[in-house]
Amino acid sequence: MAIPDFQSLMLPALTLLGQVSPRATGEVREVLASQFKLTPEELVQLLPSGKQTTFSNRVAWAFSYLKQAGLISSPKRGVYEISDRGREVLKNRPPKIDIPFLAQFPEFQEFRQSSGADATPSATSQPEASTSVLTPDEEIRAGYDRLRAGLASQLLERVKTISPAGFEQLVVDLLVALGYGGSRKDAGQVVGGGGDEGIDGIIKEDRLGLDTIYVQAKRWQSTVGRPEIQRFAGALQGQRARKGVFITTSSFTADAKSYSSGLQTTIVLIDGPMLAQLMIDAGIGVSEAETIRILKADEDYFDGM
Repeated sequence: MAIPDFQSLMLPALTLLGQVSPRATGEVREVLASQFKLTPEELVQLLPSGKQTTFSNRVAWAFSYLKQAGLISSPKRGVYEISDRGREVLKNRPPKIDIPFLAQFPEFQEFRQSSGADATPSATSQPEASTSVLTPDEEIRAGYDRLRAGLASQLLERVKTISPAGFEQLVVDLLVALGYGGSRKDAGQVVGGGGDEGIDGIIKEDRLGLDTIYVQAKRWQSTVGRPEIQRFAGALQGQRARKGVFITTSSFTADAKSYSSGLQTTIVLIDGPMLAQLMIDAGIGVSEAETIRILKADEDYFDGM
């Protein structure tokens, strides 16, 4: 089964602490993994940050919320035990424990209010609080992904309106930012210039110029098909080139992609959406609007105090 969301872990985690308490976090995590029949692949699935597994992160947030509501406590690092309030909750056999359930406790309301969340949701905000299954970490990531997707769409639409010379400059700036072409001056001298047998430019693969990459850049609205890739491949063969990059603001047909993947010559296809993502990664055509630092408690600092 899929990895449970952190709210679905609250009642099972509290139940385990009600059976044996105190318990180490790792022990509870192992029992929960067995209860939910998680596969080895699911247990090692990482968060987008790559610094923690998704399951461990969700268990940690379940513990955090239960603790904020006063249902459990942590006598020492990595160890939790159930409180008297937690035992009372289990006696009443709730069908589930989630954020709306925890909102009945004053400590949790204070925690939600101090963190900027509404612990006593109104009639209009109640459905959102009831159906949210994301941890705060995941909400931040989801929000970031939505912002990035919107930015990519905005960039692509803007790129489609610039002049051919402007698109040429964008390609140069992007390739240099990605580490190709040496300096901006060197790259600008070799990319562009009217095209030669289907090749728009030649750029160094690295600063030493150990190899070259041939570039075809098309600011098109229509889909790029196999014939265009064939002409580019033929031009590469004529130059005895081993590597090429075909960049378009539109997209490639499935036939074009299939043909490209079967060539001995390496041709990388960059369509409009990929172009926009590379621009964001390389910082081309974008500027920083805001920086948010996400901090966590440094337990090593407090050890021994």
